[in-house]
Amino acid sequence: MKVLTGIQPSGNLHIGNYFGSIKNIIDKQNDNEVMAFIANYHAQTSCSDGKKLSELTRGCAIDFLALGLNPDKSMFWVQSHSPLVLELYWILSSFTSMGLLERAHSYKDKVAKGIKANHSLFSYPVLMAADILLYGSNLVPVGKDQIQHLEITRDIAVRFNNEYGDILTIPEYFVDENTAIIQGVDGSKMSKSYKNTIDIFIDDKGLKKQVKKIITDSTPLEEPKNHETCNVYNIAKNFLNEDECKELQERYKSGKEGYGHFKEYLRGVISNYFSSYKEKREFYIKNPELVDEILKQGAKKANDIASFQMEQIKEVVGI
Repeated sequence: MKVLTGIQPSGNLHIGNYFGSIKNIIDKQNDNEVMAFIANYHAQTSCSDGKKLSELTRGCAIDFLALGLNPDKSMFWVQSHSPLVLELYWILSSFTSMGLLERAHSYKDKVAKGIKANHSLFSYPVLMAADILLYGSNLVPVGKDQIQHLEITRDIAVRFNNEYGDILTIPEYFVDENTAIIQGVDGSKMSKSYKNTIDIFIDDKGLKKQVKKIITDSTPLEEPKNHETCNVYNIAKNFLNEDECKELQERYKSGKEGYGHFKEYLRGVISNYFSSYKEKREFYIKNPELVDEILKQGAKKANDIASFQMEQIKEVVGI
């Protein structure tokens, strides 16, 4: 099965990226044909500084590799290194109604949050559809907030196939219900756009500062606390097994600890979880030529697939 994921290099990777997408795709490497790309075209909706975007793209590649993406098992490339995706994006635009895009929750939510409304942000789902359909993806792991975009992709593909025959693979989506939406420090979805993240590869001082920002209620230290409504617990549970979750829940009920204790516990859990990945990341930082070669080989594989698919698409549409 072909499994595809993409991530924007619009800032430091955070634990929402990891549990919402990256971990799922890495776990599937052994039993599936995994395709992972760095979505630098998509990142232009939030980053207009060319030098910064270039740096973020390289940093994202290093982070992906450090977190366990295996280039011997997976196809890994930068989106812009396979530019046929933009050609398909334009072709698919002819099969995308305005109403379909106007109903996109993500667009309306981002505009409501103050992100500048423009065509690239509005047509984001069409480029995402091109990303998925160009490589014949069967399965796309997503968070709940991305389900609608996958449904838009399916709608566009069905319209295209109804016109020209079964050329595009209709993808399915996979949602891990336990980690579908990772809460940020403010309780809403963790997102770089909302500036409420906890970064993966931040130093200890920075991690402590980010964890300290987690919003909690005013329950006094000596009173029992509700773990279900606590942002600290809801972030921590992503790192814990069932027994560890139960143990932490009992600590909430005891009334012997305050939110400061739970935040310090969370900081330690996060630090320990990612410590080995940080060491691997240092290796790739010191070997940039290896990263370049991995991305080069991944782009070659991506372009081979894209070229074959586009030949069929262009033939039927008459281009």
